[in-house]
Amino acid sequence: MAADQAEPDPRSELLAAYLEHLSHQRHLAAGTRRNYQKDTEALFELNPGVALTRMLPQHIRRSVAQLHARGLSGRTIAHMLSAWRGLFTWLVRHRGYTTNPCLGLRAPKAPRGLPKALSPEAAGQLLDAPAETPPELRDKAMFELAYSCGLRLAELVSLDLAQADAIGREAEVTVTGKGSKTRSVPVGAKARTALQAWLQVRALLARAETPALFVGARGERIAAGVVRARLAAWARRAGLPLHVHPHVLRHSFATHVLQSSGDLRAVQEMLGHSSISTTQVYTHLDFQYLAKAYDAAHPRAKKK
Repeated sequence: MAADQAEPDPRSELLAAYLEHLSHQRHLAAGTRRNYQKDTEALFELNPGVALTRMLPQHIRRSVAQLHARGLSGRTIAHMLSAWRGLFTWLVRHRGYTTNPCLGLRAPKAPRGLPKALSPEAAGQLLDAPAETPPELRDKAMFELAYSCGLRLAELVSLDLAQADAIGREAEVTVTGKGSKTRSVPVGAKARTALQAWLQVRALLARAETPALFVGARGERIAAGVVRARLAAWARRAGLPLHVHPHVLRHSFATHVLQSSGDLRAVQEMLGHSSISTTQVYTHLDFQYLAKAYDAAHPRAKKK
């Protein structure tokens, strides 16, 4: 420690020169420069008395650990680590430093965000909207099928007309998902009814030679982007307060089936997940749902 304190420590001067470089050579905005300065000064505060020439990877690792212990998010720490890495890269290139102690170090992973799911009531509000025109009947059939079966968007748009008979006859749909894994999923009564309504008018939109079950305005297989746009429009029309995209229907399917059955393994199979750990995120959603129900219903849970 004494050696560190005795050694000249031109950290502030070097930081000022680096910030000047960011201004005149990289033309970064003033706000960005202030962020670089704040993040780098945090490194100095975490390592008092340690000269930049003696900064080692263990100093950086310890600093990251301290920030993580303070509750900073992985994203925030990653930004700070990027600022430190940039400073040492500049020192190596322009001040004769031999190593960059930040190379190869990563911030802690940010916690995985929970997927958004509709409540059963919101799902009903979305899917019970009336459909009269051929495009509306197509949309209703797509969205009912996606929600009924937990289909990925790519799986939905890849369905062919030849599969419609099996859906109606067997009340299940077979799709090929990620990793070329094939799975069969039950199809609910409302989805089958919506599909039959679409099949009665499909010829009005589809080209005769098109094998796709769902087609767009040109009569060819519907594009994924069109499905996203149409679902968002349906959600707005239904008055839902959040942006609804096709994966929300898949999340809603998984959450609602788990809430009703409690069978995580069955949900895994119907979603086509290779690992049960991927499916377990829905147990957190299920707990949130139960916690809200508890807070709303239990007399001891109500805030006074």
